[in-house]
Amino acid sequence: MPQTVYVLNGPNLNLLGLREPEIYGHATLADVERLCAETAARFGLVADCRQSNREGELIDFIHDAHASKAVGIILNAGGYSHTSVALHDALVAVRIPTVEVHVSNIHARESFRHHSFTAKAAFASLCGFGIDGYRLAISGLAAKIGASAQA
Repeated sequence: MPQTVYVLNGPNLNLLGLREPEIYGHATLADVERLCAETAARFGLVADCRQSNREGELIDFIHDAHASKAVGIILNAGGYSHTSVALHDALVAVRIPTVEVHVSNIHARESFRHHSFTAKAAFASLCGFGIDGYRLAISGLAAKIGASAQA
C-alpha cells in the first residue's frame, strides 16, 4: 500500500493563477495538485491534496494526517504562516516530517511576511521557486523518509 503525503494549502491558494500573477505566477491550484501527484508517484507515494481558507480546518487536516499515518506533510499555510501559533502547535503535536512551501520569496516581500511560525515546526522551508517549490519539497521529503525514485 502506498504511503501518503498530505499537501495542505491555506488561504487564498484556491486563487492561484488569478491572484497577483506578477507575484504568484499563472499556475492554478489544479496545476499544483497535478505536479504534487506526479512527483509523489515518482517516489511510490500518494499526494493527498487539500485546501482551506480556514485555520481550524487546516489544523483538522494536520490531525487527519496523523490519524491516517501520513509519512509527511507539505504545507503552504499562506498568510497563516506569519500569524498562526495554532498551526505551529498542531505540527509539533503530530510529529510528522513537514516541509513548508511558499510560492513567492517571502523574504523579499513586506516585512510582516519575513517571520514564519510554521517554519519552526518544519524540517525544511522553501520559498521563491514558484510552484516548483512543491516538487522540490516532495523530493526533499522523500529523501528524508528514505523513499527512492521508482524506475
